[in-house]
Amino acid sequence: MPRGQVVIPPLSRNIKSDWGFNHEVTSALLCPAGLDWSNAETKQNLKSGETTVHGDQWPMFLYAGYDYDPKDPWKGLLKSEILVYSFKHVFTSPSSVDKELKATRSGNAYLHGMKSVTKGSVAYIATQACTKIFHVSFLLSSSSIFSRTDTVTDSENFYLSILDLLEDPDESQEVADLITWWMRRIFPNSSSSQQCISTNSALSKIHVRHTALQEQASVGTT
Repeated sequence: MPRGQVVIPPLSRNIKSDWGFNHEVTSALLCPAGLDWSNAETKQNLKSGETTVHGDQWPMFLYAGYDYDPKDPWKGLLKSEILVYSFKHVFTSPSSVDKELKATRSGNAYLHGMKSVTKGSVAYIATQACTKIFHVSFLLSSSSIFSRTDTVTDSENFYLSILDLLEDPDESQEVADLITWWMRRIFPNSSSSQQCISTNSALSKIHVRHTALQEQASVGTT
């Protein structure tokens, strides 16, 4: 849902049973990608807990526009507005959510010398976003630590499954593109976020050669 839009019905700060899969808006955001929340049976099974959601079943809110494409699961992954707002709120400053980050601006990132978006910080903020949306056990409460006995939402597995993907050498190109995307939104003035490979440079030719070798290898295995 667009930022600033009123949630209907309103979320109660004190009644946790109104959160998670028991609220129409948060439940749609939390529904695992690939499941149809509009399906009455799916909705009921998630609400009742009959359908167990594991940590590696990522929710819709991780995707840009909260739209999951089963034919291209990388499309929009970890690019939602919720994640960007959450990252700015935690790592830069709450006021930076609506403003471009300045080099002189105070905040957690500035105070701790953070000058780039890392794989770990993206995985961390995705987990923290779940903390606020889910609001039960680790992901559905205000607990600040991982629970190894959480049977409702496998929070540790959630974090590690995202981190594993981001550190997978086979996904290096997609991950590099993702980190560049994040850098442009969090540290737009950083030289790395503005870096563009020159046409016909040695570096560009290395990338082209690498892509060609990968394609040849894939053809040879089919």
